[in-house]
Formats: sequence, structure tokens, C-alpha cells
Amino acid sequence: MQRNAAAVGHALSSRQIRTALHAQGGLRNPMTRAAITTAVAGAAWSHQHGNLWWRHAHGGFGWVGPVFWPYAYDDLYDYTWWGWGYDPYFWDYGYTDLYAGLFGPYDYGALSGYTGYLPGYAGSARQPSAPASAEAATTLADMCGSDSRNIAGFPIDQFSAAIQPNSEQSAALDDLANASQKAAETIRASCPKDVALTAPSRLAAMQQRVEAMRDAVNIVQPALDKFYGLLSDDQKAKITALAADRQTERKDILDNGNCNAAQTSATDWPGDLIERNVKPTDAQRASLAALQDAATRTPDILKSSCPPADVRTPPARLAAVGARLDSMLQAIATVRPALDTFYGSLSDEQKAAFDAIGPDRQGPASALASARDEPTPRRHRRHHHGMSIGGMIFRMMRL
Repeated sequence: MQRNAAAVGHALSSRQIRTALHAQGGLRNPMTRAAITTAVAGAAWSHQHGNLWWRHAHGGFGWVGPVFWPYAYDDLYDYTWWGWGYDPYFWDYGYTDLYAGLFGPYDYGALSGYTGYLPGYAGSARQPSAPASAEAATTLADMCGSDSRNIAGFPIDQFSAAIQPNSEQSAALDDLANASQKAAETIRASCPKDVALTAPSRLAAMQQRVEAMRDAVNIVQPALDKFYGLLSDDQKAKITALAADRQTERKDILDNGNCNAAQTSATDWPGDLIERNVKPTDAQRASLAALQDAATRTPDILKSSCPPADVRTPPARLAAVGARLDSMLQAIATVRPALDTFYGSLSDEQKAAFDAIGPDRQGPASALASARDEPTPRRHRRHHHGMSIGGMIFRMMRL
């Protein structure tokens, strides 16, 4: 546990992350945010072989310790205002994250590195051996989003300078800014107060986060539609030009082909692990089969909400975001009842084994041994896909 805590603390205190967090506008670049989540999510596993199966297509992760969807507000707004070519990260969220909710990648030892979330886990006699880190707690809180009016995602000054709004448009723009702040507060309030160590609690946290994002869309959409409807064609063209200026030239993110791309074998149903570790009884097999069936139906649910290629305006992109969040909620609602039924039928020992499925997929080290407070020998590695954590972040932040 001390090694995991030290790894996370080292990543959080690195010069690259501190520079990004403290520099004005440092988090306005979505690639910088993805680099930070990459560092923090992977730090506790840096001594392993880099088999981070819950990593997203464009970098970054859906789960960072106890937080699902770091920088949710920024991803939502960056896509709404600037489009796919600037920020494709919103659309990376999908089945992989639901799978990671079922089979969480972090065991207790890894989560103890995210100090500030495990000072007194209710119902557990285990306590993290490392002292709480203010730096770690602050960074995780930052990942939940900002609720200030000067939010990174809303370009009010750029819009005003570009379109030179009249008095009616200025009032509508102020209303949109206020709605945006309220939306940011709603998303920030969904940040977890406690760590989720079980599959049911992870899916509950995931649902709460996505529901907050959907509420945020409902708050902003009317104000955005009103503001955009007041603009002339020339003013709309200027907003489109602003978005075009933000587009990157990276060809790998300019189309939506990566939305719900076919999952790799890393997210195949881990039937063998469940059989070997959980050892379900004949009576439990029916509910296990129902859970597997529910999980395998979710990719099709999510594929139906991939963004159409002709989404050109902020209101249309925000509507696409809302449809995507609806699909995610439908997918979660499909899996949760089946999970609750199966998980509720397990003994305490079986639950511990099921909760160790994700960490077991990281490599040969058994997370179940850690859950039982048994030391598991692991060889410390400073490499992540052949590159140190600090080097990887520096490379990503320079792109």
C-alpha cells in the first residue's frame, strides 16, 4: 500500500502536473487533462507491465481512483463549443467504462494511494498505511470540475469579441454563462464523497455522475438555444470560424470512427476468472447468466448514440451530448439490476473474489491477496509501455 501511495503522490507532485494545475488556463487544453488522468490513473500500476485495459482510445481514463469521468464538465463543453477535432474525449466514454465499473481496475492497495478518499472507509477495519496527502486530494477534487463562473469550458470573452453582440444578445449570453455555472456546480456536486470498493457501489457512483451531466445539459440547452437563435447568419459563421481555429490537424481524431469501436479482448467477459475465483454455485449461475446477458447488450445501446457526422453547431452538438448520456444511463440501468441480484447472492468471500477480477487482469499479481491483507510480491517498475510516467506526460503535453 505504501508503494501505491508513493507512486500516486509522485505522479501528482510531478513538475508537469503542478505546472498545468497552477498555470492560468493550464487545463484548457484537453490533451493536458488527458495526460494528467493518464499519470494519476496509471501511477499505482506503474510497477506492472502496463496492461491498462481500461484506457481510452485517445489516452486518458474513465476511472481515476474513485472518480468516474474526470473533467466531465470540460469534456462536455469542449466538444459542444469546439467539436470533435478539438476534443474527442467525451466520445471515448462508453462500454469500457461500464466494464471497468463491473470489474474495477483498482484493488484496496491501489486505492489507498488516492489519499483523502480512504481515511475512514465505512464498514472496513482496514486503514491505509500512508498519511493523507493534501496534494492528492486537491488534484482529485480538481478532476471533478470547477464551479466558478470563470469556467474553462465557456468562452464568453471570445464570443463577445467575435460577434459584437447587441444588448439583447448580451443579455442572452449572460444568461447562458449563468446557466453554465449552475451546470458546472451540478456536475461538481456529483464528485464521490467516499471510495467505491465494490461493483454495485461503482455502478451507483457512475450513474450518479452521468445523471448529473444529463441534468447539466438540461440546464444549459434552453439558454444556448435562445442565445444561438438570436444570432445572425454572419455571427453564427464567426462562431463556426472560432471552432475551426481550435481544430487540430491530428487525422486520428477528425472522424467519429472511434466512437464505440469494437472492444478488444481485454474487455471480453471474464468467464474463466469468475469460474476459477468466485466459484458460483448452481443456484447462482442463473443470475450470473442474466448479468452477462445484460452486459453484452450494452454496446448496441451505446452504438445508437454515436454522433452524426453533420453535427455542425453548438446547440446540435449539445443535443448529441444529451442523447449520448441518455444511452449511457440506459446501459447502466440495463446492467445494475442484474448485478445487484447476482452480487447479493454471493458470500462475503465470493464478493471479495468478484471484486478482485479487474485487478487480476492487470497481471499475475493477485489483488485478492491484497484484499485479504496478505502481502503479494511485486517487482517495482518505473516503465509504462517503455516510458516513465513523467516522460509520458511531458510528451503528451507537448503535442
